Amino acid sequence: MELRPGLHRIQAPLGDRFVALYLLVGDDAALLVDTGVRESITDTLLPYLDAAGIPRERIRWAVNTHCDYDHTGGNGALKAAIPSVQLVAHGLDADLVEDVQRLIDERYGEFRETDGFDDPPETTAYLRSVSDLVPIDLRVEGGEEFDLGGRTVRVLHVPGHSPGHVAVHDEANRALLIGDATLGESVLFADGSPAFPPTYRDTDPYVESLRAFRALDADLLLTAHYPVYEGEGVARFLVESEAYTERIDELMSELLAARTEPATTLELVREAGSALGPWGADALDYSVFPVTGNLERLERRGLVTSAVEADGRRTWRWAR
Repeated sequence: MELRPGLHRIQAPLGDRFVALYLLVGDDAALLVDTGVRESITDTLLPYLDAAGIPRERIRWAVNTHCDYDHTGGNGALKAAIPSVQLVAHGLDADLVEDVQRLIDERYGEFRETDGFDDPPETTAYLRSVSDLVPIDLRVEGGEEFDLGGRTVRVLHVPGHSPGHVAVHDEANRALLIGDATLGESVLFADGSPAFPPTYRDTDPYVESLRAFRALDADLLLTAHYPVYEGEGVARFLVESEAYTERIDELMSELLAARTEPATTLELVREAGSALGPWGADALDYSVFPVTGNLERLERRGLVTSAVEADGRRTWRWAR
C-alpha cells in the first residue's frame, strides 16, 4: 500500500510472520528497502509493481538494511528480474550479504562454541532454501544520499542489531525505514503475538541508534516485522525498546549478584525465563543475542567479569 506520496509498504509472508519491504518512488527512479526472501520478490514485489503500474526498471537501487537472510534472500531474484538494479549494503555487513555460509557460520553460529547455542538443522536448511545471495554492487558507510528525482533519501548507519545495519531517512515524508534496527520487547508473529526475543547484539550501539531515531523526530517509523508506527506511536516504540535493554541489565545484575559460582549465558537466560519475555523454551534461548550484548556492557562498566572455561564455554561472574 502507498502510505504517503511515493512511499509504499509491501508486506510479504514469512512463515508465521511477515517481512515488510518498502519502495521509495521519485520522478526519475525508485529505491527498494530490503528484498525479503526469494518468494518475497517473485510472489509479492513483482506482482505489486505490475498492479500499481510501476515499471520494474524504475527500481534503480535496493538497499539491504543488514545481513539477515529475510532481508537479503531475495537479492538474486530481484537481480534476475531487474538486471540493472544496484544492490546496496553497508561494508561491515556486505560479506555476509553475499555468502550464505559465512552468514550461517559467523552470525547465526556465533555462540556455537562459546555458549553451546545454534540454530536447529531445520532452521538452517530453511534459510538456505529461501536465500538467493549474489554480489553487492555498492558498499556504503552511512550518509550517502540517493536522488530519486524531485526528492532525495539518505542512508543512516545504525548498528546494534548487526555491525553494518542501515536505515533510510525519507525526510520529505518525515519517515524512517529502519529494518530491524529497533526491536521493542519482542519480535512478533503475523497476528501480533510474541514470537521470539528482540535479537539485537551490541547493546550500546543499539541504544545510540534508537536515540538517533528519536532525535530526527520522525512522524512515521517503518520496520520489517512490526505494524506501522505513526505520530505518538513512534516515540512509544523507541522508549519501549530502550527500556527493554535496561530491564536486561537489571535482571542479569540480580541473577549474578545472587550467585557464588559463575554462570554461562544460557544458564542465565534460562534462569531468567519468563522475566525476559513470554516465549517458549526454544524461542527463549535466542535471548543469548541480547543478553550477551548486555553482559558485555555490564563488563565494560566493571560490574561483571567473564572467563573462558577449560571446555571453551564463556562464563560470567558478578564483580562486586
